[in-house]
Amino acid sequence: MLKDTIAAISTANQDGAISIVRLSGDDAIDIANQLFSADLTQKESHTITYGTIYDPNTHEAVDEVLVSVFKAPKTFTREDVVEINCHGGRFVTRKVLSLLLSSGARLAQPGEFTQRAFLNGRIDLTQAEAINDLINAKNNTNLKTAIKGVKGSIRKLLDPLISDLLDIIANIEVNIDYPEYDDVEQLTDEKILPMAKAWSAKIKAILVKSESSQMLKEGIKTAIIGKPNVGKSSLLNALLEEEKAIVTDIAGTTRDLVEGTIQLGHVALNLIDTAGIRETEDVVEKIGIDRSLQAIENAQLVLMVLDASRPLDEQDEELLKLTENKTRILVYNKTDIAPVSEGVAISAKTNELKPLIQEIERLFEKHLIAVEEPALNNERQIALMNRALQSMNQAITAMNCGMELDLVTIDLQDAYTSLKEILGEVSRDDLLDTLFSNFCLGK
Repeated sequence: MLKDTIAAISTANQDGAISIVRLSGDDAIDIANQLFSADLTQKESHTITYGTIYDPNTHEAVDEVLVSVFKAPKTFTREDVVEINCHGGRFVTRKVLSLLLSSGARLAQPGEFTQRAFLNGRIDLTQAEAINDLINAKNNTNLKTAIKGVKGSIRKLLDPLISDLLDIIANIEVNIDYPEYDDVEQLTDEKILPMAKAWSAKIKAILVKSESSQMLKEGIKTAIIGKPNVGKSSLLNALLEEEKAIVTDIAGTTRDLVEGTIQLGHVALNLIDTAGIRETEDVVEKIGIDRSLQAIENAQLVLMVLDASRPLDEQDEELLKLTENKTRILVYNKTDIAPVSEGVAISAKTNELKPLIQEIERLFEKHLIAVEEPALNNERQIALMNRALQSMNQAITAMNCGMELDLVTIDLQDAYTSLKEILGEVSRDDLLDTLFSNFCLGK
C-alpha cells in the first residue's frame, strides 16, 4: 500500500472559497498531469502553476485552479506531492478528486498522509500525534502544547533520558564482559545505583508536569455539588451562558448528571451539575445521588455550593467532610440577597461570577506554568513513561537486593524499549493503525 499514490480532499467538507485536493506518491505528478492544461512534469519543485483541470474522457473544463508541485524528498511525506487548489464548492471539489481516482490514484485512508510522513522518517510518532492535536486544538493552551510537539519537543525531552539509560546499561555490560576491571558490588553502589536513582527522579518530574499538561488539555473534571436548592443548576447555566439545567424552587429537580464544557481564560472545565445530595425515599432521585457521589470521587475540582442566605446545616457539614480531601472551592451563592465576606462570594442569578473565575485561575496557575515546559502530550505517552519508570524501579530494587547485574539489565532494556516506543521507533502495527485512524481524511 505504501507504493500506491493516494489522494484526498484536505480541506473541510463544506462549501467555501477554495478547497485543496492532495496527492502523494511516485505517480502523483503524472496522475495530476493527465488532467491539467500545462505540463507539470517539467515544473520545478515547490512551484505553483495556474491552469485548468479537464475531464480526460470528455475534454470538458472542470475548474480553474492553482497546482502546487513538491518533489521528493523535501515534502511532508518525503514522496512527490501535488496539491490542487480549486474553487471551494463541494461538487467541483469532489469532481476533481473523482477524476484523480479514475486516473490511477487511490483514496487515502484517514491520517494516511501523516502516517507516510512517519513511516518515511520525516517525523516521529510524537510529532504525528501533535499534528492531530494542532488540528483539534480548542484553546491557546492546547495550541501551544501542540505546536511544541510538532517542533519535536518530546524527542528533545527523551533523547537525554535515552542517552543516560544507555550509559547505565553500558557500564553494566562492560563489567559483565570484563569483570576484572571493577569490583561488582563497588561498581553498583558507587556508580550504577546513583545513576539509576537520578534517572528515576527525572522521569518522576516529567510525569508530574505531563499529568498537569494533560489535565489542562483535556479539561478539568469539575463537579458542582451541594444540598438541594443552593443554586447548583443556576451556577452551571450561568457559567455555560445557556439554560442547560432545569431551575425551579422545588428541591430535587436535578435527578441526573447534567454536563457542559466551558473555557475560562486558559483553563477549560468539564462541568458536571450533580443531583442535590440528601436523604430521600424517591428511587429515581436516589440513583441520581449515587451518580453524584461517583462524580465527586472522579472529580479533579469540586465546586462546593453553599447558600449564603442560610447558616450551614447538617447536610452542608456532611458534604464539607465528604470533600475535605478533594481540590475544592467553597462557593457562597445568593450573595445578591445575603452578602458575605468569607469564601468565594457569587450570585448565579445575576451572573456575578468573577470571584469564582479568578479563584479557579489562581488555583490552577501552577499547572499553567507546567504547560510552558516540555511535557508528554497524551495518555499513550504517559503510560509508556510510567512503564519505563516501573522497569527502572524494579532494576533499583534488584540492585539493592544484590541481584546479578546481567539480570538487572533486563529491566533496564525494558525501560529503554518503552521510551523508544513513545517515539514510535519500537511499535506495533495495530497501534499505528488505530492511532492514525483518528486523524481526519486528507491529513
